Amino acid sequence: MSEARPAGAAPTVLRRVLGKRLRRLRERAKVSFEEAAKAIEVTPLTVRRMEKAEVGLKIPYLKELLRNYGVRGPEMEDFLALAREANQPGWWHQFRDVLPDWFSAYVSLESEATVIRAYEPHYVPGLLQTEDYAQAVLRMGFPHDTEEELERRIALRVQRQSLLTKPDAPTIWAILDETVLHRPVGGSRVMRDQIDHLIGTLEIPKVRLQIMRFAAGPHPGAFGPFHYFRFGFSELPDVVYTESLTGAVYVDKPAEVVAYLEVLDRMAVQAEPIGDSSTILAELRKEN
Repeated sequence: MSEARPAGAAPTVLRRVLGKRLRRLRERAKVSFEEAAKAIEVTPLTVRRMEKAEVGLKIPYLKELLRNYGVRGPEMEDFLALAREANQPGWWHQFRDVLPDWFSAYVSLESEATVIRAYEPHYVPGLLQTEDYAQAVLRMGFPHDTEEELERRIALRVQRQSLLTKPDAPTIWAILDETVLHRPVGGSRVMRDQIDHLIGTLEIPKVRLQIMRFAAGPHPGAFGPFHYFRFGFSELPDVVYTESLTGAVYVDKPAEVVAYLEVLDRMAVQAEPIGDSSTILAELRKEN
């Protein structure tokens, strides 16, 4: 992948998984693209796009393809049930008026991940922000928004945070540069509340937080923020997300993903231990 997502090219995680499974079934049955296309009266390109999750998965097409691939009974029904689920818009679709296409893919990845690791040198990660902190960050990032649009962006961020307390919540492991905790986002009160909130999140079993102190000196993640996702689907590789001013890059080439993972592991050793985070946060709170 390793490319910016164009508008409209943000399939859900489940659709990507099903596309890969569909390809595996076709290859297992030794059916060519041309033969598959003929079975459902489309072009071979359409079949390719189905397998790449570039188009929706139409149930009648899937039924005929699965029959041609020798899939029957419960296996077919399970596949079709997942396809119907994949064709439903994600909960974030209700925020499409304030959600850029390139970021909707991020929310989908975040919603389905089993592990989310991140390095943040500028701001508290969105999943761990208070509403007031989020408002200050979003107001700065979207200065031309109306108050209504700003409130919609905040509501989206808050709804994303429900991920932390769901029964199958992912492990969240974030490394924050100490700069994040000194930058006065929204003023002293907002920062105190934000640090208190971070201390509180440490009580959540699957949330891990480390601080990269100034005294640690240079470190391998100094090039910028990034997020790493791991999933419970064997068909879906680990993905790394990096962001620019006007878009994002989603990286899933194994060699590149491994490079980011190695950086996170090295930083985890260089940063302060997880067990010290609460004490460090309490000390930094006194400065606000």
